[in-house]
Amino acid sequence: MSVTQLSDTKSVVHHPAVVLSNKHLLPEGAEGLDEVRELVLEVKTPDFQCEVGQSIGVLAPMHASSPEPWHLRWYSVADIPTTSATGNPCFTICVRRHIQKHPDTGIVYKGITSNYLCDLAPNEPLQITGPHGIPFEIPKENDATLILIGAGPGIAPFRAFVKYLHRHAPDWKGMVRVFYGSRTGLDVLYTNDPHQDVLQYFDQETFEALQSLSPPPNWADPIAWDMAYSERGDELLALLDSPKTYVYVAGLKAIGEHLDKMFGALTGSPSKWAQQKAALSAQKRWVELLY
Repeated sequence: MSVTQLSDTKSVVHHPAVVLSNKHLLPEGAEGLDEVRELVLEVKTPDFQCEVGQSIGVLAPMHASSPEPWHLRWYSVADIPTTSATGNPCFTICVRRHIQKHPDTGIVYKGITSNYLCDLAPNEPLQITGPHGIPFEIPKENDATLILIGAGPGIAPFRAFVKYLHRHAPDWKGMVRVFYGSRTGLDVLYTNDPHQDVLQYFDQETFEALQSLSPPPNWADPIAWDMAYSERGDELLALLDSPKTYVYVAGLKAIGEHLDKMFGALTGSPSKWAQQKAALSAQKRWVELLY
């Protein structure tokens, strides 16, 4: 998932990497949906380190006439980092191919880095940088409640986070609630055949995943999100009042806007929610990774 864009790439430290695999995440029969791919990268710098929750910067080469030689985008690590047979670090990222047609002019705009990555074949080289930031951390309290909210590739950082929690926090006793929005039942990344690795956590006693399917063409339709949250409104408000509840949000900026509207309605007024959200953010119990 793309996180941010930086304009100055001249002073960025580059690390050579190579594509180990590049596969389509959506299942057969998902025609008409945006292309989403999962890439596994091997970094040729043996001491390069990146933790779950951090992001890797990808440098896409620009045309010779461009003032910048590279176009930089950050992508969240989508799985637990591994090591190649040669001892080099390997990381997984999730990329949605960005192609947008202007409604008036008909001009097609292609995302520079997303299309560059989606077109890379196995064994092709690339340049990366980073790592950058740790937006989501495991709470110190092992009985805390985690509310994870994402849509589309926004599920990628939570996929890695949940797997990390499952593997490295064996004494975890808190609840995990995942709210995941998608346009159709096919557009549910990492929970469809043959990518069902996240489903192994659904039967955990404290883990529950709630999927919200939205009608096309707008996958972030507020009505569909409202239905998913209104059914759990009382529970969510009670959880937010607890000092041991942490809410992590990932995806497009539109998700944040819809959440503000919904929680404003749940709490009684937009101003009341704004104050509560500000307090949660100050306590690092509401963290957003939006782009």
